[in-house]
Amino acid sequence: MLLFIATDQQLKEREIWNFGNPGDRLQPWADTLPGMNRLKKDYVLASVSNGNVALMVNMAKHSAVPWDMILESETAQGYKPQDKVYLHSAQMLGLEPAQCMMVAAHNDDLYAARALGFKTAYINRPYEYGEGQVSDLHAEEALDIVGEYMTDVADELIC
Repeated sequence: MLLFIATDQQLKEREIWNFGNPGDRLQPWADTLPGMNRLKKDYVLASVSNGNVALMVNMAKHSAVPWDMILESETAQGYKPQDKVYLHSAQMLGLEPAQCMMVAAHNDDLYAARALGFKTAYINRPYEYGEGQVSDLHAEEALDIVGEYMTDVADELIC
């Protein structure tokens, strides 16, 4: 199974692009790398973000993010939550949606992927958008995995 992990936590505010290349300053959540490193032993890890490939490469290099592949929305010539972004990402690795899991802290990402047949995992990030966040405070519908941390996803998938 391929795990697509949404990384828009670092990219939601488009103003970030005005400050040069932020990839060398963005830090993953504390649980992200331990969870991803456990998952990487058994699964292919790919990012799917509305950011660009260069930013994600820089972030991966800076923070040692263990992506196997970076499949940004720009490679699908669209933006999440458009169907073509999710489908293109699976297709790039020769997989069907049912062979993939979208892991995200964003309900819209997960519901769009689920509607296409992807498995889903929600990670709660109550400060994803900063103090006073009013959306994505919890999984609003039934999903395959719901957890507080990336390590919860690894626990559920027995990694």
